[in-house]
Amino acid sequence: MSEHRSEGGVKDVPEVSAEHTRYLRRLKRDRAAVRITQAVILVLFISLWEIFARLGVIDPFITSQPTRIIRTILALYGEGVLFTHIGVTCLETITGFLLGTVLGVAAAIALWWSRFLSEVSEPYLVVLNSLPKIALGPIFIVWIGVGPVAIIVMTLAISLIVTILEVLNGFLGIDQEKVKLVQSFGGNKQQVLTLVLLPASFPNIINALKVNVGLSWVGVIVGEFLVSKAGLGYLIVYGGQVFRLDLVMTSVVILAVAATIMYQGVIFFEQFVLRKNRLS
Repeated sequence: MSEHRSEGGVKDVPEVSAEHTRYLRRLKRDRAAVRITQAVILVLFISLWEIFARLGVIDPFITSQPTRIIRTILALYGEGVLFTHIGVTCLETITGFLLGTVLGVAAAIALWWSRFLSEVSEPYLVVLNSLPKIALGPIFIVWIGVGPVAIIVMTLAISLIVTILEVLNGFLGIDQEKVKLVQSFGGNKQQVLTLVLLPASFPNIINALKVNVGLSWVGVIVGEFLVSKAGLGYLIVYGGQVFRLDLVMTSVVILAVAATIMYQGVIFFEQFVLRKNRLS
């Protein structure tokens, strides 16, 4: 790369080498190839699903089929309940996801800040992480009552401990030489946290967010299985009880689309932060 100065002394944009240009083009081609392959696999799966159902290779009453799912979505929309059920589940999921992330990161910071607190809580975190959280659902219902709060608490029970452990392990894995460098210049613990720990642990925090996407959906759906009068989990339970398996499969497909959108939102946030750091 070479730089040129204009007559006013201002630097021009650095020239990009031919090798770097070829690398960027190859990288763009690889990404496009991945996206195209993913799209082809999805279209092929949906097409084969529809064809096998029409030919009787699979029983459309049990497995449903794409056209029947589309008809079910249109029927729910015509009844005016489609966006109500989707909105209830998405609101509960996003609330649980955000609370689990914020509280998990805050708890991890507190445990890193106090070694005594970390050592005291370690066995309890391990035990809580190994507990089958789904089995605690009826207990939450008795304690909290029927409603969205119980579902959000169920989501927190599934995602919070995982977030704490994931972020805390990232904190503890930071290169101690960087920490000592800040301390040698008189930096206090808060400066170590903001200047070293959080920036270096950003990949771990993002991984925790990605894991929390799936855990949040699991917590909300399980909660809706146990106690709800609306939501996609409610539709799945209701469809299974009255043998409307088209309704069950439709709810599952909508869940998959919503979870994908949420996961892509986390990836967009990651790329936004990385791009902003490169520019700053």
